[in-house]
Amino acid sequence: MTVRIGVIGAGVMGSDHARTLQGSVSGATVTAIADPVQDRACALAAETGARCFSSAEELIASPFVDAVLIASNDNAHAEQVMACLEHGKPVLCEKPLAPTVRECQDLVDRQDALAAGIPLISVGFMRRFHPAYRAMKTLLEEGAIGQPLMVLSSHRNSTCPPGGNSAATITNSGIHEIDITAWLLNSPIESVSWHAPRSTALDSSRQDPQVLHLRTADGVLTAVDLFLNAQYGYDVRCEIVGELGTVELARPHLTTTSRALTESKSYAADWRPVFADAYRLQSQAWVDALISGTRPPLATAEEALAAARVAQALVDSMNSGGATISINHPHPAAGESFAGGKHERTLTNVR
Repeated sequence: MTVRIGVIGAGVMGSDHARTLQGSVSGATVTAIADPVQDRACALAAETGARCFSSAEELIASPFVDAVLIASNDNAHAEQVMACLEHGKPVLCEKPLAPTVRECQDLVDRQDALAAGIPLISVGFMRRFHPAYRAMKTLLEEGAIGQPLMVLSSHRNSTCPPGGNSAATITNSGIHEIDITAWLLNSPIESVSWHAPRSTALDSSRQDPQVLHLRTADGVLTAVDLFLNAQYGYDVRCEIVGELGTVELARPHLTTTSRALTESKSYAADWRPVFADAYRLQSQAWVDALISGTRPPLATAEEALAAARVAQALVDSMNSGGATISINHPHPAAGESFAGGKHERTLTNVR
């Protein structure tokens, strides 16, 4: 069996997904591409041997599409995922599932109401498939470092594209840290607080860097530094400190050069080389589940909703001078967004 997949979005993420599905994922073929920029969509369709569609709605309804991968602008996610649900088509949506807590809740509720058996929604928190993170989780489950006590994480980009603000740092980049922390510790995040050191002069649009404190139900405290204009390269770090030792990711240097009595290490410019395997493994797991008719082992809509609530709480903390915020708002008001308050959310393509 071959799963015919339509990809919505022909930008950086959508193009990478389409090429990976077409060239590196068994059991999958890309049959449709849609993007608001028609020339971009048709160019990617020609490259992958797919049909070019004029709209996401047309692609989702197409008889040539069995399942949909959404890599469009965040603001379009909710409507497009809902359309997939209405057509009964499995969907893998890039993070975030939707730009507001309310919209995430609506998607969860609609999926539940359909009672389709196997949930149709999967969410692209691809770090869960990164071999190094998976090895860390296995070591924790085996008790290699005893009871975990704290987690120290970093998420640094070399530069940040124009647009966005302090809230977007949390909702577009920090949300990865939110999801992977709860997943690694197998414990929900129950309270958070937001903190700010001196800000870089290289980006006046946002507070950069930021420090997030995440406390899970098991009492572990995670400290995350988010720095979107770190200049030196793309760098993700994670160390878990336990009662008997520590476990941490190896540094994501891609090359080491020895020359003229010196050794130098090179970083990636962005996330794609670092997490290429994770994206491929995630897509393969999704397709394998579709073929076998089993529940996909990806992040669920409910887990994406939980991450959205934590992101909202962090923005609330930011707007409250760093106050500790409990995650206890399961039914947000209609239209409530991650941003709220004075830091309106603007979308940027940062991982």
